Amino acid sequence: MAETGYCVKCKGKKEMKDEQKVTMKNGRSAMKGKCTSCGTGMYKILGNK
Repeated sequence: MAETGYCVKCKGKKEMKDEQKVTMKNGRSAMKGKCTSCGTGMYKILGNK
């Protein structure tokens, strides 16, 4: 299942490719990937669960 996130370069919601789950410095989890259209790096902050 591909995650969707907001791409600031395309200015809209896009699907991410090469996504991986990461933990940010503050301890929250996020999905990191690239935009399928332009290749810009994208982040989607996930819930606390």
